[in-house]
Amino acid sequence: MTEFILRTAFLVEGLGAVLLALRFCPQFGLAKGIWYGIFHSVSAFCNAGFDLMGINGQFSSLTAYRGDALVSVVIPLLIIIGGIGFVTWHDMRHQGIHLRRYRLQSKIVLATTVLLVAGGFLFFWFEFGQPQWSDMTGKERILASFFQSVTPRTAGFNTVDQTLLSESALLVMILLMLIGGSPGSTAGGFKTTTLAAMVLGVRSAFRKWPQVKGFGRRIPHDVFVNAAAIFTLYLGLFLAGGIAVSCADQLPLLSALYETASAIGTVGLTVGVTPGLSSVSKIILIALMYFGRVGGLTLLYSVGRRKAEGAAEMPEERIAIG
Repeated sequence: MTEFILRTAFLVEGLGAVLLALRFCPQFGLAKGIWYGIFHSVSAFCNAGFDLMGINGQFSSLTAYRGDALVSVVIPLLIIIGGIGFVTWHDMRHQGIHLRRYRLQSKIVLATTVLLVAGGFLFFWFEFGQPQWSDMTGKERILASFFQSVTPRTAGFNTVDQTLLSESALLVMILLMLIGGSPGSTAGGFKTTTLAAMVLGVRSAFRKWPQVKGFGRRIPHDVFVNAAAIFTLYLGLFLAGGIAVSCADQLPLLSALYETASAIGTVGLTVGVTPGLSSVSKIILIALMYFGRVGGLTLLYSVGRRKAEGAAEMPEERIAIG
C-alpha cells in the first residue's frame, strides 16, 4: 500500500505539473513556468491551497484563470483525486469497473463525492446567474461553478472573488468546507464517510430499522457512534470559534463562521478579513487548524478512556426524543 501511495502520488502530481506547465510556461517563461506547474500541482493534489499568484494581485489566487479551461479543470481534478483517498484508488485499481466488488467505504466515498460535486455545481450555476456576476460568459460560468463546487473541500483555491458571493453561497461554501474530503486522503474536514453515516442513520430512524445500513451492508454501531461524536465535535468547535471571533473583532457572524469553517476544515479560503484579525482571533483559528489537521477521531482516542473489560453496565432506561 505504501508503494502504491507513493507511486500514485508522484504519477498524478507529475502529470498535473506537466499540464499546468503548458499554461504557465508561455506566461512566465520556461523555468518559472515549470516550477509553477510543479508547485500548484502538488498544492492541489495535497489539498493545500497555497498558490504563487500574488504577482497578479494581492490575494488573487487563481481568479485570473476563471475562464481558462486547462487550469479550471486540472486543478479541481487534482483536488478530487487527492481527496477521495488512497484506499478508494486501491479498490479502483484492483476491481476496475466492478463497483459491486468495492469496499463499502469506497462506495460511500465515490457516491458522496459525486453528489457533493454535482449538487455544488448546480447551486453555483444559479449563483453565478445573479447580477453581480453579469460580466461572466457562459464558459466562465460553467468553469467557475465546477471549480467552486470542488475547491471548498479543503483545497483553498478560488477563481472568483469570495466577497461578491451571496449569503446563501457563503453558507453553502461553509458546509462544503466542513465536510471536506475522505478518510485516508490528503483532505481535511470531518470526512465524507462521517456525513454519509449520519445520513444513513437518519434514514434508518425514519424507516424504523434497528440497524444503520447502506449498499447492502450493515454499519457497526460503534462506527455510527464515532461518526456522531466527530460530527458534533466539529460542529460545536466551529460554532464556538465563529461566535468567539465575531465577538472579539466585531465581525458579522457569517464572515466569522466562514473563517472558522475554513480553519477547522484546513481550507484556507477567506472573505478578506483574516489579515485584520486580532491576536485572540488568530489564536482561535490556529487552534482550529491544528484540530482539523490532527482529526476528530485522533482527539477522541487520545483523550477518551476505554471502559475496562468486565466492568458492570449501568441500568438501561429510555428517554423521550424529539
